[in-house]
Amino acid sequence: MKTIADIAKLAGVAKSTVSRYLNGGSISDKTKQKIERIIEETGYTPNAFAQSLKAKKTNMVGVIVPRLDSYEASQILIGIENELRLLNSQMLVSHTNQSIEREIETLYTLAKQKVAGILLLASQITDAHVQAIQEIDVPVLLVGQEHEGIHSLVHSDEEAGYAMGKYIIEQGHRRLAFLGVTEANRAVGFKRKEGFKRAVREVSNCEVHYFETGLTMHEAVEGALAVFDGYFPSALICATDEIAIGAVKAAYKKGMHVPANISVTGFGDYDITAMMNPALTTVKLYFAEIGRTAAQHIIQLANEKDVPMLTHSSFEIVTRESVDKRFVPN
Repeated sequence: MKTIADIAKLAGVAKSTVSRYLNGGSISDKTKQKIERIIEETGYTPNAFAQSLKAKKTNMVGVIVPRLDSYEASQILIGIENELRLLNSQMLVSHTNQSIEREIETLYTLAKQKVAGILLLASQITDAHVQAIQEIDVPVLLVGQEHEGIHSLVHSDEEAGYAMGKYIIEQGHRRLAFLGVTEANRAVGFKRKEGFKRAVREVSNCEVHYFETGLTMHEAVEGALAVFDGYFPSALICATDEIAIGAVKAAYKKGMHVPANISVTGFGDYDITAMMNPALTTVKLYFAEIGRTAAQHIIQLANEKDVPMLTHSSFEIVTRESVDKRFVPN
């Protein structure tokens, strides 16, 4: 079954142009004839929901957030709001409590509210997400995840994972553990781990075990305790700062000291990580900057301007006291 997006692609026009045609809007005769021919050839029947989108869009940008109790989400939201204000637009935030079903429902709800565009801060992208994005006549930008055919703004997760792996190996650590999350989360659970694996493959004498936990600090404590149940790495690389904070807590529960007995690293560079004792070595990700870029891109898309399908943000390794240097004999 064809969607507005399919018709637009076959006709070589924007989705909004097809929508204007379906709703009796003004388009050139040449474009009108092309769309009519594609619709006749494909047997396309307009979606009832898409046909209901006839009113002019507002200056509101919908933002779908799976978690509000997240440093990353809060910093991205700050960046989005600050930039939207400069662009004479406003932010409408919807919290989904990590429910995929609510994310899908919210995509349709925000479209009905005539938002100019939608920023989706999803932990994973399913077929249902893709279907909803194709059916609504509203530009959508993924933030933090990527999917072919959908505009996406992501961290350089794989390269950051590689850089952290290289750094740990350069400090002499060869008995390693990686504590991540489910690979359904492509950015945090898969790409950061893949980058780390690539760094490990470049040396021949590493022992590495891989583990999974949840995204919260409390879940990470239990996840790290499971790591230490029979395996004691010299360095524990954690997929987020929240996981790293939980891991430090678990290490002390086991009577280990960081970094004397075990080195710990994270991803994110949350404010609190510089205040820890010891302060956390981590990958600095520029969350507020990502928010500002996301706001710029969604407004450009709403105005039918060209935006790269995939944009990567920058990162850097921040070295602090949670990692010590180990001697590696020749």
